[in-house]
Amino acid sequence: MRLMSFAHKNFGLSELKEAWSIVRPWWFSEEKWQARFLFLSVFLIDMGIVGVGVWLTNWNKRFFNAFQDYALDSVWILLAEFLGIIFIGIISESSRVYLYQTLQMKWRKWVTHIYLKSWLNDSTFHEIEQLHSIDNADQRISEDLKNMVDLCLHLSLGFFSNLVTLTTYSIIIWRISGTLVFNISSWTIQIPGYMLWVSIIYAIVASIIMEKTGNKIVNVEYEQQLYESDFRFSMMRIRENSSQIAISNAGDVERKILKGLFSNIESNWNKFKYFTRKITIVEKGYTEFGVLLAYLVIIPRYFSRQITLGSIMQLTMSFTRIRVGFAWFVFQYKRLASLRSICRRLVELDHNFNIDKSHNIDFYQTKDGSLRVNDLALSLNDGRTIVNIPNLFVEKGSKWMIQGGSGKGKTSLLKAISGIWLYGKGSIGLPIGQMMFLPQEPYLPLANLATALCYPKSSELFSKEQCEKVMILCGLKHYANNLYDDDSTWSKKLSPGEKQRLAFARCILLKPDYLFMDESTSALDQEMEDKLFQLLLECLSNTTIVSVAHRRTLDKYHTCFYKFN
Repeated sequence: MRLMSFAHKNFGLSELKEAWSIVRPWWFSEEKWQARFLFLSVFLIDMGIVGVGVWLTNWNKRFFNAFQDYALDSVWILLAEFLGIIFIGIISESSRVYLYQTLQMKWRKWVTHIYLKSWLNDSTFHEIEQLHSIDNADQRISEDLKNMVDLCLHLSLGFFSNLVTLTTYSIIIWRISGTLVFNISSWTIQIPGYMLWVSIIYAIVASIIMEKTGNKIVNVEYEQQLYESDFRFSMMRIRENSSQIAISNAGDVERKILKGLFSNIESNWNKFKYFTRKITIVEKGYTEFGVLLAYLVIIPRYFSRQITLGSIMQLTMSFTRIRVGFAWFVFQYKRLASLRSICRRLVELDHNFNIDKSHNIDFYQTKDGSLRVNDLALSLNDGRTIVNIPNLFVEKGSKWMIQGGSGKGKTSLLKAISGIWLYGKGSIGLPIGQMMFLPQEPYLPLANLATALCYPKSSELFSKEQCEKVMILCGLKHYANNLYDDDSTWSKKLSPGEKQRLAFARCILLKPDYLFMDESTSALDQEMEDKLFQLLLECLSNTTIVSVAHRRTLDKYHTCFYKFN
C-alpha cells in the first residue's frame, strides 16, 4: 500500500507553520469572538481548579498539623472545610466539561464544513480520486479533523493551565523548601529554593530522554492511520458491493485481501508497541523515581526540625505538581506525536485541495444555444490519446445519438463536456442553461426516495403531487407512496432497471435544457425502453438530447448521429 514520502520528514519549522495554518482559521473567522470567549471561559475555570488545588495543599498542611498536635476540634472544622472544597471542585469540573465540549463541537463543526466545501467544490473530490494523489480523503475529514480538534484543545488548555500551576506551586515550593546549605572543602554552598531547582533539572533531563526515546513514533503512528484507513475502506467497499461479491461466491478472495491489509496493521503495530513501551518506561520511571526524589530532598529539612509533618504533606503535594508540570512534555508526548501525525495528514489533504484544476481543453460559451466541439483530443494521464473529434456541432433542441464500439471514447466525450476529464486539448463551446448527465447506473443519495428523485435539486422545490405523478408515469407506481419514508437504503432496494426508471422520472421532473444520456436504458426491456423514450420526447420536446448507446432500437428517437471510428 502506498505511503506518502511526506510521512518521513522531520517535524521542522515549515511543518509547524503548515500545522498552524490548519489550526488557526477558526480562531480568526466570523466565529472568532465566540471561540475566544469559550476558550477563555474554560481557561478561567481551569485557573479556579488550580486555585482549589492550592487550597487543598494548604488544607493538608493545617489538617496534618492538627493531627500531630491532637487538636480534635480543629480536625472537625477542617473536615467541614474539606466538604466545601469538594463541592466547589465538583461544580468547577462539571462546568468545565460542559463548556469544553461546547467549544469542541463548535470548532469541529466549523472546520468540517470548510473542508467539506473544499473537497466537494469544483469536483475536487473527483480529481483527487482520478489522480490517486491521496489516500482516504473522506476519512481524513471525518476522523482526523475530529482528533485534531480534540488534541489541540486538550494540549493547549493543558499547556496554559500547566503554566499557571507551575507559577503558583513554584512560589509555594520556593517559600517552603528554604535554603540547602552544604560544605565542599572550605567552601560553603547555599542553594535557596533547592527543591524547585531539583524538579526543574529532573524534568529537563526526562524530557530530553523522552524525545530521544520516542521521536520515531510520529512516523509509525502516521503509517498506522494510513493502514487502518485502508482496512476500513476495503470493508466499506464489501458492504457497498455485497450482492456482486455474494453472487460470485468471492468471500474467500475478499477475506484474503482483508487479511493482507490487516497484516500491514499488525506489522506496523509491532513497531508502535516497541516505541510505546519505551515511552511508557520513561514516563513511569519519571513518576516513580520522582516520588523517591521528593522524599530525598525533604528528609534533610525534616530531620533538622526545620519543617513540620503538615509542611511535609504540603511540600510533597506541591513538589508532585511542580514535577508533573515541568514534565508536561514527558506526559503529553504520545498525544503530541498523534497531533503531529494528524497535522501531516491534514496538510496533505489541504495541499490536494489546491491541485491545479486547469485544463488544456478550452471552454467557452456559445451564444446560439448550441454545443460545439472543435479539434478535441482526449488523453490519459500518461499522454496517450484515446479520442479524436475534429468537429461536432449540436444544435439547440436537436436529438443526437453517439455511436461506436466499446472503448472508443463515447463516455469520455460526455465527461469532457461536463468538465471532469483531466487530460486533453481542443475546445468545447457550452450553451447557457441547465445541463444534466444521466449515467448507466444513477446515483442515489443516502436519503428518502423524494430526495433521490429530485437530486441534485432539493425535494422542497417540488410538491408531493408532482413527484408522485412522474413516478407513476415511469412505471414506479408501487413506490409512489413511499417517497417520504425515512429510509436511506434505496440504492440497495431498487433493481438496476428501477434505478434507470427513477432516472427518467428525475429528468422529466427537473426538465433540463440539455440532457446527456450514457447507456441509460441498458437494464430495461424493449417495451419499457420505448415507453420511457416516448415519454421523454413528449415531456422534454425542447430539450437538447445527446445519447450514448449500443442498441440500434434507439435510433428512431434521434435525428442526428455521430459515429466513433
